[in-house]
Amino acid sequence: MAYDDLRSFLDTLDKKGQLLRITEELNPEPDLAAAANAVSRLGDTAPALFFNNVKGFTSARIAMNVHGSWANHALALGLPKDTGTKAQVDEFIARWAKFPVKPEWRDNPPWAENSQEGDDVNIFEVLPLFRLNDGDGGFYIDKAAVISRDPDDPENSDKQNVGVYRIEVKGERKLALQPVPMHDIAQHLRKAEEKGEDLPVAITLGNDPVISIVASTPMEYDQNEYELAGALREAPAPIVRAPMTGLPVPWGSEVVIEGVIEGRRREIEGPFGEFTGHYSGGRKMTVIRIDKISYRTGTVFEHLYLGMPWTEIDYLLAANTCVPLYEQLKKDFPEVQAVNAMYTHGLAVIVSTKKRYGGFARAVGMRVLTTPHGLGYAKIVIVVDEDVDPFNLPQVMWALTAKVNPSGDVITIPNLSVLELDPGSQPPGITGKLIIDATTPVEPDNRGHYGQQVHDLPETAAWLTKLQGLIAAGH
Repeated sequence: MAYDDLRSFLDTLDKKGQLLRITEELNPEPDLAAAANAVSRLGDTAPALFFNNVKGFTSARIAMNVHGSWANHALALGLPKDTGTKAQVDEFIARWAKFPVKPEWRDNPPWAENSQEGDDVNIFEVLPLFRLNDGDGGFYIDKAAVISRDPDDPENSDKQNVGVYRIEVKGERKLALQPVPMHDIAQHLRKAEEKGEDLPVAITLGNDPVISIVASTPMEYDQNEYELAGALREAPAPIVRAPMTGLPVPWGSEVVIEGVIEGRRREIEGPFGEFTGHYSGGRKMTVIRIDKISYRTGTVFEHLYLGMPWTEIDYLLAANTCVPLYEQLKKDFPEVQAVNAMYTHGLAVIVSTKKRYGGFARAVGMRVLTTPHGLGYAKIVIVVDEDVDPFNLPQVMWALTAKVNPSGDVITIPNLSVLELDPGSQPPGITGKLIIDATTPVEPDNRGHYGQQVHDLPETAAWLTKLQGLIAAGH
C-alpha cells in the first residue's frame, strides 16, 4: 500500500508490531538519542520508537527509528515485514523499471493548518529540538527533505532536487545547511550565487516513508525524485505548491519551512556525529533565513539517529544506494549482475559481473567511481564474479582471499574527490581510491591457477529449497 503521510505509516507499524510507544516521562537529553542508539542493537527487526512524554516539551510527539530495520523498510515499500534484504533490493529494481510515474497535484495539505511568518517565526515553538550525540555543536534537523530548483531552468521539474542534508538550527529564523559539492543542491546554489541571488528552498519534515527514501537516493541530476516516489509507491506521489516559494512539496508532511539560502553568506556549522561514526568538526556552511513555517496540529517530529553503524541511517541509505548504482552501471555494462553499496553509505561498493575479456572487471570498478554516487562517496570498490553474491559477505571474503593477488589485482588511484565528511580523507575532500579485482581472470589475462574451482553439486538447489521448507514447517 502507498502511504500519503507519516501518521498512516506509523499506524501500520503499530499494527504490525513494529512501533514501540514509550509513555514514561523522559529527559530530552540524553534519553531520546540514547534510546534511538540502543534500538539499533536489536537488529533487522528493530521497531520504530514513539515518545509523547518528554520533560520541557508540552504535548511533544517524537518518532525515531522509523526506517531503522529491514522489517520497517519492507513495510515502507508495502512488502511483508519478513522480506529479506536481497529480495527488497530486487523489488526496488523491479519498481525502478516503472520510473517515471508523474506525481499527483492535490489541494488542502494537512500542514496548512497552522503557520508562522516573517518576524513571528520561531522554530523552537514548533519543534521539540534536542541533540543526538553529546559532541554535537547544536540542535539538528537531519531527516527533512530539502526542495530546490535549478535557477537557470526553474520550470524544468526534472532539474528540481529533493534531498536530505544535515541542518543545524542557529536561531529562531536561522538554519545552517551543508551542501556537499557533489549534491544537486550545491549546483543550484552555485548557479544562484553566480547570478548574485539567494536560492529559495522548502524544507519538509515528517514525510511519508517513501519520500524519505527517494530524497536520499543518488539519482542523476535531471531525474525527478517525485517520479521515482511514484514508481516505488506504485501510485502517484501526492504533492502541492508551497505557499510562499511555489516549490512542489509533499502533500502529507508534518512541517513545511520556506525561506532562502542567503547567497555568499557562510557561518560556522558543526560539529555533528555523522553517518561515518565520527564527528565532522566545524566548517563554514551556508545560512538559511526562514520566512514561513507551516505545520500540522499535534506535530510529529521525526528525527534520525546517526552513529557507529548500524543505525537507522544505514537502513535508510541501503537499497536506495545499491539500486541507482546498479541501474547506472547496467546501462554501460550489461554484464553487471548485482551491486551492494549498503556499507557506510556506499563508501565501499561490491559489484558482481560477468566479463567480456581480460581487464573488464577493472573497467567496471573505474566506472563506479564516476557515477553521481561514486564521485562523492565510493572509495573502495570490490569486483567479484557473477557466481558470487555481493550481499553474501562470506562469499565475498572467499573471493578476496582466494582470487586476489595483491601484486596485480589491487589498483590504487591517488587524489580523487570524496565528501569532506570522510574521516580518512587528507586534505578533507581528497582521497586515494581502491579497486580490488577479485574476479577469475579471462583471456587474454592468464594469471593464476583457477581451472579447478569447486562448484555446487547439481542437486544442491533442490536440497536448499527442501531444507527451507522443512525449517518453515517447524521440523
